[in-house]
Amino acid sequence: MFANLSPHLAPLQVVIPLIAAPLSLFLRNATAAWLFALVATWSAFVIACLLLVQVLDQGVLSYALGGWPPPWGIEYRLDAANAPVLVIVSGIGAAVMTYARQGILAEIEKHNQVLFFPVFLLALAGLLGVTITGDAFNLFVFLEISSLSTYVLVSLGANRDKRALSAAISYLIAGTIGATFFVIGIGLLYMATGTLNIMDLAMRIADMGDSRLVRAAFAFIIVGIGLKLALFPLHLWLPNAYTFAPSAVTVFIAATSTKVAVYVLMRFVFTVFGTRFDFQELTLSYLFLPLALVGMFVPSIVAVFQTNVKRLLAYSSIAQIGYMLLGLSFATIAGLTAASIHLFNHALMKGALFMAVGAVALRMGSTDIDAFTGLGRKMPWTMAAFVAGGLSLIGLPLTVGFVSKWLLIEAAFASGQWWIAGFVVMSSLIAVIYVWRVVELAYLHDTPEHVNVTEAPASVLVPMWGLVLANFYFGINAQFTTSVARRAAEALLGVFP
Repeated sequence: MFANLSPHLAPLQVVIPLIAAPLSLFLRNATAAWLFALVATWSAFVIACLLLVQVLDQGVLSYALGGWPPPWGIEYRLDAANAPVLVIVSGIGAAVMTYARQGILAEIEKHNQVLFFPVFLLALAGLLGVTITGDAFNLFVFLEISSLSTYVLVSLGANRDKRALSAAISYLIAGTIGATFFVIGIGLLYMATGTLNIMDLAMRIADMGDSRLVRAAFAFIIVGIGLKLALFPLHLWLPNAYTFAPSAVTVFIAATSTKVAVYVLMRFVFTVFGTRFDFQELTLSYLFLPLALVGMFVPSIVAVFQTNVKRLLAYSSIAQIGYMLLGLSFATIAGLTAASIHLFNHALMKGALFMAVGAVALRMGSTDIDAFTGLGRKMPWTMAAFVAGGLSLIGLPLTVGFVSKWLLIEAAFASGQWWIAGFVVMSSLIAVIYVWRVVELAYLHDTPEHVNVTEAPASVLVPMWGLVLANFYFGINAQFTTSVARRAAEALLGVFP
């Protein structure tokens, strides 16, 4: 049976969560819907792992939907650049669905609990589709599926805080503007080249030489994706969305959606437009590099002054996007290797951190920083997970955060811009301040007498600690992730060993 399914794993990666979404709605029972969604998400994760193994063994995989060969038909195309992203997205989706049950009961109104599962599966299917498709317009369609679903997921936090509704509306407005810019750019590319297949676009743009239409398309696409990935200073929608969404939703979007957007940016910048596109060199040097450096510092400084831990970590996420953009701006194998591995590493560290915060919200009913007072003794496993994720965020040795920052520093020296390494180190020191604020309250202060709290349930702790252990495992043994990230960089730059 597996031999018959193996050639069709690429479409199954998207089809399984896409079909599971409406089916879960028909179950009309939150527990049954959760179990069904759990099977669907873990199935997607297994398929993503199998596809990654195939790509590493066989190279590029191409699947023509409906038997129509590219560039005429829609192609699902997998290489070393996007196969690891599928693993990140599906893996986090499976971990979040395992983690989500208790949080859904506590944070979402009873009549909306069944709605969570189909919308979550649609968001997952959309992100997987964005990652795997080889067609530019199909990418836009999947991007909108994931975006529209995410707006609904954020709004489900209104049961606990009505500001979730305004956060969802702000997210919708920013996302709609970004999608409009992106689709205009795709339309301009189609006008210039007559094709929508990503690899065909790359070949035709390379043969065209200088073109004002292509330059305009490049500008529209960069702005559109910049809004989607919360590129500083286009990030204003992100802090409220992360803060007021249900905890499980925050974990999912923080660990996946911006990572997929960064992948899309890398795919268009380096595969579609290519390193020979003159306008790109100016963009990398005079736009991406300065914005990356400013984005590493300003959000980190803002995070220091936050009184809500979710919002604190949201600003931290914006700063982490700066690190990814920094690696991308070098336009070298070393730089793209650092950016690619940080996609994976940041998903692990921020997923663990937001899960820990969600566990506190489950027990304390709040994510305000004062709610963490004395929890080091009351919720030892949860706070230990938070500390572990915080150490990774800072970039201490033996964690994945150290691997990411070490590779960024190496890339800075390799590009002849040694001074950038100093900025990477200094921005990491700011993370020490805002992580320590939470740790100090949790371990050096006593819990108020009226607070009677117990540790989070096992269903929350198990996926949380799975991510924590992954932080340390891939921080101690980074050979596999580094080699995969390097192959991703080579695929994006068109350089093959």
